[in-house]
Amino acid sequence: MLTKTKRVIAERDGAIGWITFNNPERHNAMSIDMWEALPAILDAYERDPAVRVVVMKGAGQKAFISGADISEFEQARSDAEGAAHYEAITDKAMAHALHLSKPAIAMIRGYCIGGGLGVALSCDLRIATEQSRFGIPAAKLGVGYRYNGVQKLLDVVGPSAAKEIFFTARQFNATEAYHMGLINRVVADGELESVIREYCDMIAANAPLTIKTAKRIIGELTKIDGRPDVALCERLVEDCFASADYEEGRRAFMEKRKPAFRGS
Repeated sequence: MLTKTKRVIAERDGAIGWITFNNPERHNAMSIDMWEALPAILDAYERDPAVRVVVMKGAGQKAFISGADISEFEQARSDAEGAAHYEAITDKAMAHALHLSKPAIAMIRGYCIGGGLGVALSCDLRIATEQSRFGIPAAKLGVGYRYNGVQKLLDVVGPSAAKEIFFTARQFNATEAYHMGLINRVVADGELESVIREYCDMIAANAPLTIKTAKRIIGELTKIDGRPDVALCERLVEDCFASADYEEGRRAFMEKRKPAFRGS
């Protein structure tokens, strides 16, 4: 087990790097120590070749993450300096999640609100139960939402849905979230973990370099400045064709067997 705080638990299970947000008495609201722990855990999973996919989930049955821990705001965000420091901590955590080269899945059960939705949007896929609830209540708190957080939401749901989420500050059910593209799939509560593991098995069986390349190219094509690094994208594709995994994939296809990819 790798863990940096009792409220963020990291465990590797085969090809899956699990991250559990463990603050159930506050519906897994993100405290400062939780934000601070996340980058180191993600870095460890990034370096571990055995980890093919990262799954983030909340402890208990009631929430993925209910948002930031507002009880800390009076002390941590009481003035401009404190607010800037707090934003730097959360920005670092979100950046590490966004820049992870491996696929990340948000396993959502219950509330996924505010900063919790931000964490989920930092993942590549979001799979939720039928009882899950989503929202950004910034307008109810007088909180300004920074451009990078707005951009993440915009990239996933588009401008019309993003405006509805921010303007109304209401909670959306799983069906609404699915139809606006906020989540990839809705499943029954009892099926959530088995579906997550099924997705992880499929991802882990595929070529890591191909997946890494696809994730990076999609990231380049959705850059906020509209200027993808085309040369980098081409090099990544060339690396795939020059890899041992490409040779293994061809051989496995000809020999009618499952390929054994190693990520090189």
